[in-house]
Amino acid sequence: MKKTMFTSVAVAALSAGAAFADGHLAFAPGEGPFSWDSYNAWAENAPDLSGQRVTITGPWLQPEDGVFRSVIAYFAEATGAEAIYTGSDSFEQQIVVDAEAGAAPNVAVFPQPGLAADMAARGLLSPLPDGMGEFVANNYGAGESWVDLGTFADKDGNDELFGFFYNVNVKSLVWFVPENFEDAGYEVPETMEDLRALTEQIAADGETPWCIGLGSGAATGWPATDWVEDLMLRTQPADVYDAWTSNEMPFDDPRVIAAIEEFGWFARNDDFVSGGAGAVASTDFRDSPKGLFSSPQQCYMHRQASFVPAFFPEGIEFGEDVDFFYFPSYASKDLGNPVLGGGTLLSITDPSDATSELMKFLQLPLAHEVFMAQSGFLTPHKGVNLEAYLNDALRGQGEILINATTFRFDGSDLMPGGVGAGTFWTGMVDYTGGKDAGEVASEIQSSWDALK
Repeated sequence: MKKTMFTSVAVAALSAGAAFADGHLAFAPGEGPFSWDSYNAWAENAPDLSGQRVTITGPWLQPEDGVFRSVIAYFAEATGAEAIYTGSDSFEQQIVVDAEAGAAPNVAVFPQPGLAADMAARGLLSPLPDGMGEFVANNYGAGESWVDLGTFADKDGNDELFGFFYNVNVKSLVWFVPENFEDAGYEVPETMEDLRALTEQIAADGETPWCIGLGSGAATGWPATDWVEDLMLRTQPADVYDAWTSNEMPFDDPRVIAAIEEFGWFARNDDFVSGGAGAVASTDFRDSPKGLFSSPQQCYMHRQASFVPAFFPEGIEFGEDVDFFYFPSYASKDLGNPVLGGGTLLSITDPSDATSELMKFLQLPLAHEVFMAQSGFLTPHKGVNLEAYLNDALRGQGEILINATTFRFDGSDLMPGGVGAGTFWTGMVDYTGGKDAGEVASEIQSSWDALK
């Protein structure tokens, strides 16, 4: 479920015969919407690494692997080092085997923090170079969140920064058809209070505010967990969210139950959802957004992550046929602008001088902009030129990331599989079908206890 919007877009600069300027660089230095000044300043002072090699392994396959190679080509150009990326469809298994055998690459690209944290605790990762934590804190939107998410205990139990986030995604989005809003006189809500009022207004007008579908085969229920996670971040401070996802706070804590009931306010009201509340659990999540585009429309809004355009009808154009807005926070709760999502992080599995220099390079705006310009890459880096994004949809999501005050990973992914990909899913189906939120939460907590 964790995809980045429009990653299926053809990577024009690469697929059209690798139209690299200067024979090997994707974009000619000095041209385009890129931050050349900071790159040039770094390159002028970069050490000569001729004859050295940096190896990187990760889960990126075509076309993202080629795009990443076009990024590290600028590192190689400036330093003389050879930078080699190898993608693997069994990365999570292979990196552990290689690290245990003493044959790890210099850098590993982890699709989420869990495995990286496990490897750090086993002494299989090296801390990032000094200063990277300060850089992230000062230069990323919600910077302290990204530092916290990349900080793990080492084999001695000491916290160190092991992960640098690079290429992330956004879940806190509400999709709508601008023409439908305009025809009805509705405005994009700025706060959760406004969103609730708009929901009530649409229903009072005899229309249906939301399309919601939880169906996903054996994974039925997961879209509701995203709703609850987003609402936890909007009703409670981030440390409460962290305590919930780690089970330091029980799943049936009143604050969690309240967030589930917040979701129920939207999903369990027959007037608020297409097909009525009884259709929510049985509607496939891939079909649920189509109600935005039917004639007449079956709903006005659909809350879903950045990958959902893959399930829109053919020919839908962003900006004209569909748009999104940030799933807003409560003005009354003063919890800032939290964002729910995910992302990949880079960690050092075999340190070297060239590897440390690569990490400096990856802090440059250019190292993000070259990826941004060619694929569905998103970054919270506040120094990038937003004009470098491949399209307006990605640019809008990039702005949400930069303006975030808190970022947290999908909570169900942080829980044990039997809970986050098990009883949490099924429990939300039961709740949507009418079961009491407290009873559902207690059953989920019992399943967690059984795993301990």
